[in-house]
Amino acid sequence: MKNTIIVYGSYGYTGKLIVQECKTKNLNVILAGRNREALQKQHEQTGYQFEVMDVSDTTALKNLLQRGSLVIHCGGPFRFTAKAMVDACLETKTHYTDITGEYQVFEMLAEEYHDKAKQAGIMMMPGTGFDVVPSDCLAVHLKNRLSSATHLQLAFTMSKGGLSRGTKKSMTEGLGYGSMIRSNGKLTSIPVGKKWMHLDFGSFKTEVINIPWGDICTAWRSTEIPNIEVYAGATASMIRNAKRSNYFNWLLRQRWVKDFMLRQIDKKPPGPSEKNLETGRSFLWGKVWDGSGKECTSLLEAPSGYLLTAKTAVLIAEKILAGNFKTGYQTPAMMYGEGLILEVPTTKRVDV
Repeated sequence: MKNTIIVYGSYGYTGKLIVQECKTKNLNVILAGRNREALQKQHEQTGYQFEVMDVSDTTALKNLLQRGSLVIHCGGPFRFTAKAMVDACLETKTHYTDITGEYQVFEMLAEEYHDKAKQAGIMMMPGTGFDVVPSDCLAVHLKNRLSSATHLQLAFTMSKGGLSRGTKKSMTEGLGYGSMIRSNGKLTSIPVGKKWMHLDFGSFKTEVINIPWGDICTAWRSTEIPNIEVYAGATASMIRNAKRSNYFNWLLRQRWVKDFMLRQIDKKPPGPSEKNLETGRSFLWGKVWDGSGKECTSLLEAPSGYLLTAKTAVLIAEKILAGNFKTGYQTPAMMYGEGLILEVPTTKRVDV
């Protein structure tokens, strides 16, 4: 059906927030995922139709996608699920969006699927949530401030944070493989904890540690800056532990270790409390410089990460439904410009 959004993984922590945002905006939605009980409960709460299916069931997936204009894919870890969803979107000519922050997914879709999506007449935009809308917009803003920039550093941290189960599971799958930066245009692996900084976010200062975040792929395509690093807020003990973890990478890569950690995650709360979700804030810092020594720094403050994800994922979905899209692989700021994030209420950007 035209103007219908399919939310796959709709009953997860972030999926629920996205569905709530869709409901607030009176959008047409089909709920989907593997858990019938969770979907039935969500249907009773929202009135939305639902479909029980797994992304590995190609026929069921294509039948589902034919009923909508676009999908907001929330069922991670995306390195295991994105390919099947995108392949089905190509066949059914359904626009693809997701909420991943996994650099492997951005790289795969940009390298392998751009031309296929153009031929199918659809847009593919992974990372329509906190990963990577605010940072992508900040990167483009900084590039516009210094067009000669050769280096970009981005960092983020949260107040009243906490991670969802889905985010923790994605991070667990990445354990044991080190961190990642883009150096001279190429993805380059570095030891965890090798790079860290003490940063001023405006109203406070904190340590940040280098992480293998999606912007090493998205910001590179949005800005063409060849050297990119991304950092996340950390404590001194977290940085020490990260450095120590390099000695155990061989163990952290073992499937049985990951499976044990995933089972422990399932025993934890689904995500931040409602109070922290509503009152928490996310803070971003970005800096660019060039070979002559010119540099620019900008700060961004926005709603808490998961709340922001719901708002940006649905905002982008609305734009696509209105016909505001380009075919092929796009990043949020490539398509909608550096001002996209400022469309989210209470978001502020400052140049320092």
